[in-house]
Amino acid sequence: MNGSTATVQHQTLTLVLFGVFVAATLAITTWVSRRRRASAVEFYAGGRLYSPMENGFALSGDYMSAASFLGISGLIALYGYDGMLYSVGFLVAWLVVLLLVAELVRNCGRFTLGDVVAARMRERPVRIAAGVSCVTVSLLYLVAQMVGAGSLVTVLLGDARTLSSGPWALADPGTWTVVGVGALMVVYVAFGGMRATTWIQIVKAVLLMGGAVALTVFVLVRFRGDLAALLTTASERSGHGRDFLAPGLAYGEDWTARLDFISLGLALVLGTAGLPHILSRFCTVPTARAARRSAVWAIGLIGGFYLMTIVLGFGAAAVVGTDAVRASSPAGNTAVPLLALDLGGGAGTTGGAVLFAVVAAVAFATILAVVAGVTLASSASAAHDLYASLRRRGTTQRGEVRVARASAVVIGAVAIGLGLLAREMNVAFLVGLAFAVAASANLPVLLYALFWRRFTTRGALWAVYGGLVPAVVLVALSPVVSGNPQSLVPGADFALFPLQNPGIVSVPLGFLAGWLGTVTSRESADPATYAETEVRALTGAGAA
Repeated sequence: MNGSTATVQHQTLTLVLFGVFVAATLAITTWVSRRRRASAVEFYAGGRLYSPMENGFALSGDYMSAASFLGISGLIALYGYDGMLYSVGFLVAWLVVLLLVAELVRNCGRFTLGDVVAARMRERPVRIAAGVSCVTVSLLYLVAQMVGAGSLVTVLLGDARTLSSGPWALADPGTWTVVGVGALMVVYVAFGGMRATTWIQIVKAVLLMGGAVALTVFVLVRFRGDLAALLTTASERSGHGRDFLAPGLAYGEDWTARLDFISLGLALVLGTAGLPHILSRFCTVPTARAARRSAVWAIGLIGGFYLMTIVLGFGAAAVVGTDAVRASSPAGNTAVPLLALDLGGGAGTTGGAVLFAVVAAVAFATILAVVAGVTLASSASAAHDLYASLRRRGTTQRGEVRVARASAVVIGAVAIGLGLLAREMNVAFLVGLAFAVAASANLPVLLYALFWRRFTTRGALWAVYGGLVPAVVLVALSPVVSGNPQSLVPGADFALFPLQNPGIVSVPLGFLAGWLGTVTSRESADPATYAETEVRALTGAGAA
């Protein structure tokens, strides 16, 4: 089999598997749309009927994005030990969720972050602030996923010239992928709501775990279960020798690089507890105990998955070689597909084409599922917090659900437009920014509302805007936007902030602003509402 025939074969297999997953998810959405009722609880929370295991799988499906499957393994293949620290950071973040957020959010909130905070504050300004922050985080997350989808399909199916001349001719596969993903996520959310999104997440989580397990087993079989041989071979083929297995390869050059790593780690570990689509998941189970058990299920699944990404990353370095990975994708995003191709028998073999196609389809399914969950969370914030607050009176549940569906369409259109404009942007930067904004704006107001007796409405507003605005401004003034050839605006230089991720500055500013707003506020906190929130958070009494 020659190279062009093999390329056509894995393109065909990949597109067939794409089609099967899309057809299955659309069938789920159609089935759910016929059974659902037009109520807010049904649309936002799926009727709160999910078991801890079901919600745990859905949580893990929400969290394990294509960046996790492809990006982290690629970073490990390129940078060894330093890349592995990403896996640790993403996993440790769930301990914060389990210990501080899961049970309390389920007890205090109905559907969104605004529900938790507004219980103790003046409702209208707090809901607007929370809604603006959640929609901002969700849009950044959506753009990152859609840009990743365009890049992924272009890389996995071949370059534009191959695609435009082959049997699956597309003039620009990246553009059509962004548009297609955006359209599908609107259909999932507008017609299926939380119930369809949850089952799509569960299917995706099973597929992703199955794919990761299969590849991990193949890697271990290749090295006969000898992890020492795997690491030794990876270090030899990395071009860095033993330095590949030691810290400092990616973040050890100077103090700026070290601070950047700390900043990114802070954003990732704390940002997870402030992500809107993660918080909304805890409102889909019937009790606080079920929410806690959901988090435990998610930690088990996510922990196992990130352990496998370590094996896959070092496996790619050992089997494919770091230079080959970098030649295919400077960011390392193709490390896992290249590993699958080699493990299946190599280029030009049927086994290689099949395994390559499976990995491509799983990665694409991952993106579709994640954008559906994020779109639902953002449309819920737009309708339940922003629209309901600005409307003030006369908002029925049916009317709110209609607004949420319309919001999904609008947010989908905006995400498609931004995704097309940002196709040349660094996807990791967009994801890191979303986490940084969530950690800077959402987490401070959430923790203060749950645990600080004196917290006031002014403190809540300052916490949200005091974290949101600095995070966005610092990124605009960072080297990611200008100042070097890899920047978003390479011809300009207004980089006044030396770090690429603002978390190390913006997260403390969010907490500081919330404290300062509270201590300078003329109003005092209502002890009765705090006592009610405390009892409800700890016992679940009166929970929706």
